[in-house]
Amino acid sequence: MQNDKIILSVATTGSWPAKAQNPALPVTPEEIAQAAVACWREGAAIVHVHVRDDSGTMTCDPARFRRVRELIRTQGCDILINFTTSGGAGRVDETERFNSLETGPELASLDAGSMNFNERVFLNPPAFLEELARRMLAANVKPEIEVFDSGMIGNALTLIERGLIKPPLWWQFVLGVKGGTPATARSLLHLVDGLPAGSLWSVCAVGSHQLPMNMLAIAMGGHARTGLEDNLYYRRGELAGSNAQLVARLARIARECGREPATPAEARQMLGLVERGR
Repeated sequence: MQNDKIILSVATTGSWPAKAQNPALPVTPEEIAQAAVACWREGAAIVHVHVRDDSGTMTCDPARFRRVRELIRTQGCDILINFTTSGGAGRVDETERFNSLETGPELASLDAGSMNFNERVFLNPPAFLEELARRMLAANVKPEIEVFDSGMIGNALTLIERGLIKPPLWWQFVLGVKGGTPATARSLLHLVDGLPAGSLWSVCAVGSHQLPMNMLAIAMGGHARTGLEDNLYYRRGELAGSNAQLVARLARIARECGREPATPAEARQMLGLVERGR
């Protein structure tokens, strides 16, 4: 056990969940921003953002990303903003996935390889990853290196060796997706063992795996992500009432283990980021 600060991330919306599955899911820019602020108040230092169009469908519209950012900042909230570049795991054209980088995030996701993702193929070929990393570097956006299986660590290391991703390195292990690494302690230990020295790593997991894997990350000295993108339930048979409810539980467990949630300012320092104007 490490008695140190823990960076809590919240993924509020995602590309796939719908309000029909959980009415608490935020989908409009106003709802997403409100959820981010509520989670910040409960101890989240990073918000991972997907946006939806007027029909509730995933979109890469930069105006929507920009609106979410503006709404968060106008409420005096300094949470780190992490915009997705996933494109909904193959639902949009590759070039649209760069759109969010134009809108001023401090971090953005970099899905470090291709995979079978549930019932579809999530393509992230080498040329696309290199271009994405180059654009992030030019825009001064730190990659959150999202790893769904161990081979993706090697893909990211290639970009790191080419100088396209700079330390400190920030990794997010996404466990339990059908087609990816199982959400088990053995799998997590294997992934952590494959990281370069000095890396910071976080864990998210889908569905009922979310809380157990978050707790394992706390115990191992890592960081953790929760939120309705990954899991719509608070416990078996009980829908989560909000993203903030999930963050509050995780912050409480972390404190019980002697790990105080990092503030956004502390997380910026840990990640090597210079705080930007609000």
